[in-house]
Amino acid sequence: MKTDKYLKNYVNGQLVPPFSGEYLENKNPATGDVYSFIPDSNTEDIERAMEAATAAFKDWSTCGVKKRYRILSRIADILEQNAEAFALADSIDTGKSITQSRTLDIPKTYSNLRFFANAVTHFSSEAFTKEGESINYTLNQPIGVVACMTPWNSPIQFFTWKIAPALATGNCVIAKPSELAPMTIYMFSKACMEAGLPPGVLNIIHGDGEKTGRQILEHPKVKAISFTGGSKTGEAIALTAAKGMKKVLLEMSGKNAAIVFEDCDFEKTIFGVLQSAFYHQGQKSVSTSRILVQRSIYEQFREEFVKRTRFMKVGNPLSVVTNIGPLISELHLEKVKSYIALAMMEGGTVLCGGEPLELTGKFEKGFFMKPTVIENLEPTARTNQEEIFGPVVTLIPFDTEAEAVEYNDATPFGLSATIWTRDISKAHRVAEQLEVGMVWINSWLERDLRTPYAGVKRSGIGTKGGFEDLKFFTRIKNVCVRY
Repeated sequence: MKTDKYLKNYVNGQLVPPFSGEYLENKNPATGDVYSFIPDSNTEDIERAMEAATAAFKDWSTCGVKKRYRILSRIADILEQNAEAFALADSIDTGKSITQSRTLDIPKTYSNLRFFANAVTHFSSEAFTKEGESINYTLNQPIGVVACMTPWNSPIQFFTWKIAPALATGNCVIAKPSELAPMTIYMFSKACMEAGLPPGVLNIIHGDGEKTGRQILEHPKVKAISFTGGSKTGEAIALTAAKGMKKVLLEMSGKNAAIVFEDCDFEKTIFGVLQSAFYHQGQKSVSTSRILVQRSIYEQFREEFVKRTRFMKVGNPLSVVTNIGPLISELHLEKVKSYIALAMMEGGTVLCGGEPLELTGKFEKGFFMKPTVIENLEPTARTNQEEIFGPVVTLIPFDTEAEAVEYNDATPFGLSATIWTRDISKAHRVAEQLEVGMVWINSWLERDLRTPYAGVKRSGIGTKGGFEDLKFFTRIKNVCVRY
């Protein structure tokens, strides 16, 4: 399955150019060069998609779970058969290491489809009896046309995580990928055509988030919104949903902490925290950005962590020896640089990194940043309060469990945290207290698709994962029968 220079929208089962004929540039973050163009979609493109989705809803919502299972499974098979092509496109489009794309993002993509294709066949109703009088039973019914908005950091992984439960439960979807990383989702359109997905069931509209995305979300035919991205955008979407009485599921920003206790498995912890801090250049909502270390091992941890950070290979994301690729865009690189400058103004000490990496040749215009470790900042400093979304972490010493919990919770966000300790009782005790939606103990990014989670505070609204995703994309109808 190949990529194309000029991408098209996927509307009513066909790949079509934008109504206006206008396109946006898509840059390769490793080289800074424009390597493809995406539709700059407008109202006409959106209306075409809405008409197609509305027309397709009756048949798709009533065709039965077995048919939906077969089609979603077929799409998953096509993705797996073309896994290397999708991994290459993912790495080029996002700057993610090709190893990460091959081993994590793309396998998770077809796993999402297979999981929800199977899960919907086990999605059952409930019954309630009043002895000798009546029985009440519930129907889980599709909502209608739903909107799915996906981020640029793990584009096709999050895309399938949203559209799979929506389609499996009988909804029709209008999806808008991020304009910064659209290629794998464009390729997904071709997989849907090859698999025989009925026209109009899934429609993919490319374009600018502020213009195209906003028009999709505000459209009166959209009954539910699933969004993953920044908190500011999510807050605006929540207002839009409230005005339109639309169901909404938001997964937003994080300011996640790793809590390192003195009794941790030191080697395992160093490796795990490095991964959680710098995987995909720290550009994941669950990336570790604050490392809380018990004071008795603080100096030992700092010395080893900084040493290993300096050894990380920054460069060509298509090389298997690369640990850290480029940031997604020049604008984002400038944002990350501004936070490092802020950290220094707040009194922080940069232990390593702190500046862009200037490469030569093909990559001289790429958006590369050295992995950066900072200390001597108060937990309340802006650098420790605001999401940076880059390869930048801060070190913060603590003394007691209570202090670790206090520091972890002292931000407006509550998405995830990791705990590193050999004392399993302490791990459970601390996990229970943390104000976050997900806690990993002695691990990071382990994912079981059956498990639910929900970000708290400014990290999200609603619960996702497992059957919670199926519940979100359905409405419950109660039927009461008196006898």
